[in-house]
Amino acid sequence: MTLLSLGDLTVFRGECPVVDRATLSVGEGELVGLIGPNGAGKTTLLRAALGLLPHKGESSLARLAPAERARRVAWLPQSREIAWPVAVRTLVMLGRVPHLAGGQRPGPEDETAVTEALAAMDLAGFGDRPATELSGGEQARVLIARALAQETPLILADEPTAGLDPGHQIGALRRFATLAREGRCVLVSLHDLGLAARHCTRLILMHRGRIEADGPPREVLSPERLATVFGIRAHLSEGPDGLVFQPLEVIG
Repeated sequence: MTLLSLGDLTVFRGECPVVDRATLSVGEGELVGLIGPNGAGKTTLLRAALGLLPHKGESSLARLAPAERARRVAWLPQSREIAWPVAVRTLVMLGRVPHLAGGQRPGPEDETAVTEALAAMDLAGFGDRPATELSGGEQARVLIARALAQETPLILADEPTAGLDPGHQIGALRRFATLAREGRCVLVSLHDLGLAARHCTRLILMHRGRIEADGPPREVLSPERLATVFGIRAHLSEGPDGLVFQPLEVIG
């Protein structure tokens, strides 16, 4: 089942297209990595897909009413500011708001979803701590947990592993992979091509606002594309737990 479809999605900054006629669809059972160099248009594409930016073309999510969109997709933006010293568990519980009728208090199902999300992000003992007193990486994990607690069919995540230590980077991608195996879908922008190659079932490569390639990681991360798009040479091989990607040198 398709959970997001874009047709000729275009976003302008002035007269310059930041995203240029992007067409794609993602569906159940996929962990899709959105990759590309800085300024390729990844964040703009995700925000426009949600209807958060003016755009031309079609997005199946942008035309939904806000309440329905919140039940279908969880959005994890790149910015991670937590402005109030709210308890971690209370903050993660905000992910359950789309499932609660006006004025309804969280029930056992909501409490379970929050507990499981905290555990998934290695935050089981953090529930009563003020979120503003945590480190930057811990706050990032809290916001991932909030998105997990929302229990939507689709998650859009913009660089969720930035600032996390290696163990928690791997843990986050493994959790996303588990969701995909359960029939949900995660579309995640990543700069770490090693994480993308090892964990994603599919990669979408953006370059200068356009989709340059879309397919299995081994096909997308070809030597020619790595040289043309990223200006690097890299080693890509099969390991016991999936693809191993290692940048080797800058070309030129």
